[in-house]
Amino acid sequence: MTSRPQRPPQPRLRFRIVFGEGRMVGPGKAELLERIAATGSIAAAGREMGMSYKRAWELVGTLNAMFRDPLVESTRGGPGGGGAVLTDNGRMVLSLYRAFEREAVEAGKSRLDALCDLLRDVPQGK
Repeated sequence: MTSRPQRPPQPRLRFRIVFGEGRMVGPGKAELLERIAATGSIAAAGREMGMSYKRAWELVGTLNAMFRDPLVESTRGGPGGGGAVLTDNGRMVLSLYRAFEREAVEAGKSRLDALCDLLRDVPQGK
């Protein structure tokens, strides 16, 4: 029995929506918003992503400045500790971005399958 070469893993699509110079939403910012919602903390969300505290705060600042209303609200630390939450606008932006991703993947599935059919087979173990 001849071993058939394995197909490469299913490709993943990653979308970045560019609104203008320095104004974009992509998979990293979407994940950061999701993790802020889950952890209640910008710092913890950044840590989970392997991102510095400073970088996580910079991205939140960029997101908040991009939209008419902020996406994340934070409270300062202290004896009771600080925290962060997504605003209604933040949840809406995240929801719209994720819906766009799903719809784009679905709409492009036949073309993506056709591209995959043109890929060279990868021998098993290589």
